[in-house]
Amino acid sequence: MSESVAGELWGREGFREDPYIAAETLEETGDAPAVILPLAAWLGLDESIRNNTNRKIGVSVAPGESIDPLLPLLDTIPLIALQFPAFNDGRSYSKADILKNQHQFKGELRAVGDVLIDQVAYMLRTGFDTMKVTHVVTLTRLAEHNLHDAPGYYQPGRGSHTVPGAYSWRRVPGA
Repeated sequence: MSESVAGELWGREGFREDPYIAAETLEETGDAPAVILPLAAWLGLDESIRNNTNRKIGVSVAPGESIDPLLPLLDTIPLIALQFPAFNDGRSYSKADILKNQHQFKGELRAVGDVLIDQVAYMLRTGFDTMKVTHVVTLTRLAEHNLHDAPGYYQPGRGSHTVPGAYSWRRVPGA
């Protein structure tokens, strides 16, 4: 791996240092300016701590956890990290779509975990902004800027290849 280290943050512009540190509790983070807490710890924080601090406090959501408690608070959350503990667990894709497309989440949406290179293009189309990848082959290919995408899609998404109503399988009632 020429440009990256396992777990380094990747975005469309390439690898960069991650300004956030992950911890189980806010007390463990010391005076770090940007932290990511598990959903239960984030929800357990007093609202004044989440909203009246100079630190950025993001939230990490596991595949089996509901994002419903976050929906009314999206404008106050700088980062949501959706977990991918295994490459074949796609529940966080649905959460990404709900956050970005249905609720217009403006903060950073991050994929964290076992991401395969074949999933990266779809993750970007689904709304992910950054990825904290652990898969070695994916890290190597991302470092080489070797990201290939399909020329067309059957499913809707946020990418430049999507044209509303251009899906043959989606029937639109006649006028």
